[in-house]
Amino acid sequence: MKILSIQSAVAYGHVGNSAAVFPLQRIGVEVLPVYTVTFSNHTGYGAWRGPLISPDDVRDVITGVEERGVLGEIDVVLSGYQGGEGIADVILDAVARVKAANPSAVYACDPVMGNAKSGCFVAPAIPILLRERVVPAADIITPNQFELGFLTGTEPGDLDSTLASADAAREMGPRTVLVTSVERPDAPEGTIEMLAVTDDGAWIVQTPRIPMKANGSGDVTAALFTAHLRASGDAADALAKTVSSVFDLLRTTHESGQRELQLVESQEFYAHPRMQFSVTQVR
Repeated sequence: MKILSIQSAVAYGHVGNSAAVFPLQRIGVEVLPVYTVTFSNHTGYGAWRGPLISPDDVRDVITGVEERGVLGEIDVVLSGYQGGEGIADVILDAVARVKAANPSAVYACDPVMGNAKSGCFVAPAIPILLRERVVPAADIITPNQFELGFLTGTEPGDLDSTLASADAAREMGPRTVLVTSVERPDAPEGTIEMLAVTDDGAWIVQTPRIPMKANGSGDVTAALFTAHLRASGDAADALAKTVSSVFDLLRTTHESGQRELQLVESQEFYAHPRMQFSVTQVR
């Protein structure tokens, strides 16, 4: 499997491609990383250095890859946080080129906008761009519950409303929706859930909530779920493997006392997920 991953990069820590590439490689996926920024560290620190890469330069890198004649070998285009408005056109153009070369390829979009606690933390134009142009072109999307609500103009709060919101998102274009942080009032305290919805059904997994904010964990989640789903076509299996790996990554990070994801230290959990959580079919 080959994945063209168009995302940010940081020198210190793990977000964007600096979070997604290694776990994918560790499960045997060939990754072609294309960078949209090269920062010293993620912006959550409040200070960082390094360049935004212009959309023209990002497009140029993809054109260079195309000139090597490999777009037909790419199975997935993956995108995450979009720092500026211009990058959406580049991503959508890359998706079109890849699908022209390989009609069975899919586009997986992590529509990064914000979360329930922080609200939107991207430029005001980005959520509208994602909703109107990017998400309709995607085959797989991996929003959190807050982002799912914004995309669909709904307020998912319990399981039924979250399923309805996922269906509304699927009516926009993508056939698979992974909701990466389902919070509902009737769930046991100290838990969090992940929900996958496809044409074949819907499945949910509940795990203990680890009391930490980990930048980059969503990037790892989107990458692993997309790769597992592409490999097996089985959303329940992809969900189980992804949740297992990401939980152990977060647990290892929390136990380390470090702020940044312990990405390398957790590598065996990507290669050999413990499958310690049960998947429940809810539809």
